Amino acid sequence: MPSPITLGIPPKYRVICAGIAALVLSVGIARFAYTPLLPVMRAQAGLTDVAGGWLAAFNYAGYISGALLAASLKSLPVKFHLYRLGLILAVVTTLAMGLTDNPAAWAVLRYISGFSSTAGLLLASGLVLNWLLRNDHPPRLGLHFAGMGLGIALSGVAAQLIADRLTWSWQWVALGTCGLAWFVPAWAWMPKPPQTAIGNDARSAPPPPTRWMTLFVLAYFCAGIGYVISATFIVAIVERFPLLHGQGNLAWIVVGLFALPSSFLWDSLCARIGNTGALLTAYAIEIVSFLLPAFGEGLAANLASAALFGSTFVGIVSMTLAIIGRHYPNNPAKAMARLTLSYGVAQVAAPVAAGYIAQTTGSYRGALLMAAVGMAVGMVFLIMAERVDRPPFQH
Repeated sequence: MPSPITLGIPPKYRVICAGIAALVLSVGIARFAYTPLLPVMRAQAGLTDVAGGWLAAFNYAGYISGALLAASLKSLPVKFHLYRLGLILAVVTTLAMGLTDNPAAWAVLRYISGFSSTAGLLLASGLVLNWLLRNDHPPRLGLHFAGMGLGIALSGVAAQLIADRLTWSWQWVALGTCGLAWFVPAWAWMPKPPQTAIGNDARSAPPPPTRWMTLFVLAYFCAGIGYVISATFIVAIVERFPLLHGQGNLAWIVVGLFALPSSFLWDSLCARIGNTGALLTAYAIEIVSFLLPAFGEGLAANLASAALFGSTFVGIVSMTLAIIGRHYPNNPAKAMARLTLSYGVAQVAAPVAAGYIAQTTGSYRGALLMAAVGMAVGMVFLIMAERVDRPPFQH
């Protein structure tokens, strides 16, 4: 008779569900609950646009720290313990945000929360992938990354349900309490890995030229600029329009719902037109997602923007990591660390710049245009990288 912990679920799906739960908790709640709560904190807690941007920057700085630490570790058991620590920190920091109104304490909590998000994004994906390989299952993470969209949608729904019932502080406490429901499977169903990892194939093709990697890193830096502005401010952008007041959480829910299946769809497009072609398409669609709210104030335009953004940003991350993993199969962690650093630097700098622009102009239009230009420059870098060295797996 199956125990109450396993509920009779086959091991493969328990492990995948653990990864999904980790993403919902550490990304959807701990990291991204800030997005739908930003307007209410500005209205009730006196948070300014500039301070809001700085809090987002501290969060992404924490993510960079966690990502670089994770990339430097070789021991799978150590990564497993860091994964569990991240789960604990995700719950604690979310709850604690509602227990203080001190901006310095908020900054520290958002930094630690960003650190905890590596539990779902990097550590859980690596642990799930390693378990699948060790147990002779296809090494596919599309279902795992669907947890990002699910977490965003659920945080938006939860924020909408409690928006008019609780103050900003109790909303944080409520979302932290909801996180406990995802903490349990994320903790209980992720098996402890063995001491050694899966060996690398020494027959792998040599890495591409250094110039290709430099251009690819620059392209991902530009993607980080675009991603973080929408991911941080999309609810606040919608709420700024007088006719759309109260509709911000709806836009965030749309982002999550469209992010849910996106990794599968982009994988399919990669098979048809190649990885670079699919990435260029995603960048172009994301540019449109920034221009719609920059020049349109209607609900339809803003929901369309949310849908386009949700359908692209997870795909950009998953396709980029897949490309790097295929180019550097013998040491993907080092290459991914360089990418993470470039993406993370953009995520630290861009929210601060966006906050200053919004406070100076009274509008997020300038920030949205900055994001669109950044993505356009990123497309140029991708095209240049393609010309330097067309990846062998696209021939």
